[in-house]
Amino acid sequence: MNTPLDLNDIIGWHNWAGLGWFMLCWISYSKFAKYMAKRTASLSSVMHVHRINWMRRMLNREVRVGDAALLANVERNANFFASSCVLVLAGLLTAITAAQEIQDMVSRVSFATPDTLVATELKVAVMICVFIYAFFMFTWSMRQFGFAAVLMGAAPFPNDNSVTAAERRSFAIFGAKVIDEASHSYNYGLRSFYFSLALLFWFVNVWVFMIAAAVVVGILYEREFLSSSLKSLKKVENVGDKLSKNDIELSHY
Repeated sequence: MNTPLDLNDIIGWHNWAGLGWFMLCWISYSKFAKYMAKRTASLSSVMHVHRINWMRRMLNREVRVGDAALLANVERNANFFASSCVLVLAGLLTAITAAQEIQDMVSRVSFATPDTLVATELKVAVMICVFIYAFFMFTWSMRQFGFAAVLMGAAPFPNDNSVTAAERRSFAIFGAKVIDEASHSYNYGLRSFYFSLALLFWFVNVWVFMIAAAVVVGILYEREFLSSSLKSLKKVENVGDKLSKNDIELSHY
């Protein structure tokens, strides 16, 4: 009588632990970044204030070709990454059918730890899931930038007396909010790319993989909260000093 296969024995507890640590790093950092963005200056909160200023000044311009071009350029970036996800997924779907060859290739690397075929298939499957998630984030970002383009087309002109000052202020705040939401979706997709690089180290060694996931978290934190770009953005019009709690709360992940 055949004994049923135990995935824990085939894949190994160390691989499950590595996958759990990877998910913990990704989800915990996302929650942490969202929490901190509401309480301190970050790329997210500072850029949101600049977007509000952009919308306010756009309402005072008769010609908005430059504004439309800027929005289209950002949308093209999201389109590029969405297209890249499709190409990567095509490669990964091919790779999962050649898991045996991948396992043989990795086993010939002197510093790599050999693993079972099922474990190799799991690693490729996780990468597929990561890029599927990234694809959905980038395509949703593209749609949201499209919403922002519609709002920009509907924006009242400076000499339109039918629109009150309060309505103009509301348009600037919530028009910026739509762009902000699109940028968050774009940011989620970019994070997927960062963490997918950590997944590559899983094919070498699960412990190196866990270290790589922690390193990615450190890089993301440094860029979003400590980077020189953030310092410069805070100094533009002294946004960092003017950033109020209400402004921060308008920006969330």
